[in-house]
Amino acid sequence: MAALGWVRGGLALLAFTGILAMADIPPARSQILIGAEALIDDGYAALAGKRVGLIANQTTRVVGGEHLADLLARAPGVKLTAILAPEHGFRGQVEAGAKVGDAVDAKTGVPVLSLYGKTRKPTPAMLRDVDVLVFDIQDIGTRYYTYISTMGLAMQAAAVAGIPFVVLDRPNPLGGTYVSGFVREPTLTSFVGQYPIPIVHGLTVGELARMIKGEQWLKGLGRLDLKVVQMQGWRRSMRWPELKRPWVATSPNIPSFEAALVYPGVGFVGEGFNLNEGRGTPTPFSLFGAPWLPGAEVARRLNTAELIGVRFAPETYTPVSIPGVALKPGFMGQALHGVRIVVTDVDRFEPLESGMHVLATVFAEARAKGVSTPGPYRRMFHLLAGTRRLQRMLIAGRTAPEIIAAWQGEVARFKERRGPYLLYGE
Repeated sequence: MAALGWVRGGLALLAFTGILAMADIPPARSQILIGAEALIDDGYAALAGKRVGLIANQTTRVVGGEHLADLLARAPGVKLTAILAPEHGFRGQVEAGAKVGDAVDAKTGVPVLSLYGKTRKPTPAMLRDVDVLVFDIQDIGTRYYTYISTMGLAMQAAAVAGIPFVVLDRPNPLGGTYVSGFVREPTLTSFVGQYPIPIVHGLTVGELARMIKGEQWLKGLGRLDLKVVQMQGWRRSMRWPELKRPWVATSPNIPSFEAALVYPGVGFVGEGFNLNEGRGTPTPFSLFGAPWLPGAEVARRLNTAELIGVRFAPETYTPVSIPGVALKPGFMGQALHGVRIVVTDVDRFEPLESGMHVLATVFAEARAKGVSTPGPYRRMFHLLAGTRRLQRMLIAGRTAPEIIAAWQGEVARFKERRGPYLLYGE
């Protein structure tokens, strides 16, 4: 992974394209049976005789590499009538924040309806010819990754329409035991923080759906007919590499499991901190830098914290424009003094805690140099954090350990509250 950081210019684009091409590699055999595969093994019994609306993207694949939409389109006794696309689109090629339009899927001939354009919730018109709404998207276990917000709003729409909502469960790539971060406060509810859960929640999408309904976090779900098609063989202690399944890019800037692993912490760094967070390189979120940042010194200071499962290495790199992925990355075309995050122990690495060390170190360095860091003063920063306490602690010069200690009580309470909704053991 670290070697990719030395790629420059056009070679960076070639390397990135190679990473995205992993989406076309048929998945290898795995001991884990995901929800979609369990559905297929059961002969699509949960959907028999139904007109199906499928909430899906490029990750909606099963063993053998086939897309579930293609399988449903030819499944006996099932009629696929609508495909509903979240942020980044049905094929996952739309840059973060860009609107997704309606279309017709060339392969199946089924209408593709956008849930990231004029509306983020299925409308009655979208569900007119739908008897059951199915959700099958690979999440990455971080609260502000928007697919879980799409799921909740779709659950609401299904409840209003009086149709069942089926979640085909998939693994949480970060595992189910690691839970960390501030719980979102009520005044900071948004599409990047729909639920009062920690930043890293440790739930599968199926478990989260059960909790959304059970805790009534969204209105009108009491009458929802919710079904979760469970995985077989998955345990909470498993992180992605243990599954022996190839990674399909979950969005343009999460092209690899490594990007998903570091994202919970470094996602903050790019939010207005006068830094590039690796966008415009083959390894987004595994790298951060700026012209003003003393990369070698910052790496040295981070390494003195002796964080488990990670080390920090100075690196000079140049972000480039990657159409559809990072059209205008921060400091595009400039040589940056940066730091690479090198994960040395996937199972023990704590991405959010490491991210807080990065955040506190960078913020202190910027203040010492008189560099403007608008991040903590922007509403988006608060929405990602789920609280304004992080801003206040950074401004007060609190250390990373002090910030991390501040969320321990609420994480413990959340873990107790989520207990009844868990489907898998450790």
